[in-house]
Amino acid sequence: MTIECVSRTDVGLRRKVNEDSMLVLTDRGLWAVADGMGGHDAGDVASAKVVEALGALPKAADLDALVANAVEALERVNRQLIALSASGGVERRMGTTVVGLAIADGEFRCFWAGDSRAYRLRDGQIEQLSRDHSLVQDLVDAGMLEAEGMQDHPSANLITRAVGVAEDLRIDTVSGEVKPGDQYLLASDGLTRMMEDDELAALLSSRPAQEATDRMIETVLERGAPDNVSIIVVTSV
Repeated sequence: MTIECVSRTDVGLRRKVNEDSMLVLTDRGLWAVADGMGGHDAGDVASAKVVEALGALPKAADLDALVANAVEALERVNRQLIALSASGGVERRMGTTVVGLAIADGEFRCFWAGDSRAYRLRDGQIEQLSRDHSLVQDLVDAGMLEAEGMQDHPSANLITRAVGVAEDLRIDTVSGEVKPGDQYLLASDGLTRMMEDDELAALLSSRPAQEATDRMIETVLERGAPDNVSIIVVTSV
C-alpha cells in the first residue's frame, strides 16, 4: 500500500499572522495540524512547538508506541507553554489545538486535543474520526443543542481542551484499519467552520486530492476566510 499526501495552508482574509502549523512526514507515516491560540507571538509559537516536538519523535516499534511517544511529547510541550505564559508577567493564554494521524502496516491511529478535526472518506462516505473538545459539542452530546446549530452558536469558538491551557492535558485517540482508496483529512477549524462535511466529501470524491484541496482553500476565501486554514489530505493507494 502506497501513501500519498497533499497539504495547503492560508492565513485567510482577516488575520495578519498564520497561527496554524502543519507536520507532513509522509515517509514516516505521520501528519499533524496544530491551530494556535493567543495572538501573534503566542498562538504561532504554541503551534510551532507542537509540530517541532512531534517531528522530533524517535522511531517507534509500532503505532501504539508511536502514539504513546506523541502523547508524552505533547505533555512536555503543555508544561513548556504553561511556563512560558506564566513567565510573561501577564496572564495570557498561549495554547494550541492538535490533531495527528499515524499510518503503518495497514492501520491508523488518530490523536487530538481541541477542535481541529480528522475525517476519513471511504467509498464516498465521510466520517469524522475525532470528536471536538468544545462547549457546543458537549451541549450536543447532552441533548441541549442540535448539531445543525453548532456553528452559529455564540459559544462556538470555546474549546474545552488544548495544549498549553491546563496542567492536566488529556489526549484522545482512535484507531482502525486502512483500506486502499481511503482518504484522511486533517484540518483546522478555519476549514470546518466554513464548509459542511458533505461539501468536503463531494470534493474529495470527485477530484484529485491536490485539486480538491485547492478548491477547499478557494471556497473558504470566497466565504470570507475569517481564520487561518490548514488542510492535509492523506490517501492510501
